[in-house]
Amino acid sequence: MKSLILGLLALSLLTGCQESPTGRNQLSLVPDVVMADLGQQTFSEMKQQLPVLEDPGINRLARCIAQELVQAAATEYPSAPMPESWEVVVFRNDTPNAFALPGGKIGIHTGLLEVAQNPAQLATVIGHEVAHVLADHGNERLTQELGLKAALLLVGLFTESEIAEDQLQNALGIGAQLGITLPFSRAHESEADLMGLTIMARAGFRPDQSVELWRNMARASSEQPLEFLSTHPNHDTRIADLSARLETANRLFQASEPADCSL
Repeated sequence: MKSLILGLLALSLLTGCQESPTGRNQLSLVPDVVMADLGQQTFSEMKQQLPVLEDPGINRLARCIAQELVQAAATEYPSAPMPESWEVVVFRNDTPNAFALPGGKIGIHTGLLEVAQNPAQLATVIGHEVAHVLADHGNERLTQELGLKAALLLVGLFTESEIAEDQLQNALGIGAQLGITLPFSRAHESEADLMGLTIMARAGFRPDQSVELWRNMARASSEQPLEFLSTHPNHDTRIADLSARLETANRLFQASEPADCSL
């Protein structure tokens, strides 16, 4: 039995090695169906426990932007795992943030609407969060946190219910208190930034507004810790990285149909 388990684990590790949509090597051992189930369960809890904005205009705008981005992402990254459908909810939360969960769930905080001054800037953040899902960052982080348990989960010798709930939520980027979003690693954040830039340009949102959005974020934020103390790239690094890729993104934007999302 021991040799069988070791053989299955070895197979799991081999089959779990893959590349992200940008070509970065990653190890993701948690089955996609489990990740989707986690995302759906967490999102359902959030809708029950957190206040939801009922403004028809803002909800229509958020859904329009998300739809354009998801369609563009499917075109730009056709081999990336894509949920069949997406649900978009705007939560009453003063934090300027958004998140996307496996299973096609997108949450937007009302605080982000105070910082994002136009649809393209809002698309910057939503595109970034959609990129986290496409790149399977939650799976990768959960695999890193669980280690051997993730391999056992893949081969059916370990169950989702045997994993601590806070580990699951942290891997999805959600804190123990629902609605508190957690950062991914700097590598994940940077990859999502660049994928998000490509996605928004393909969707017809002006790429230069990604830089303006992060400048707005910098002005709205309190003092940030030094970059090496934080898993988030600092604002200057983020702006520099995005600016360096604007020329390529602008060519993609000019070849795309402009997005038509407004209040």
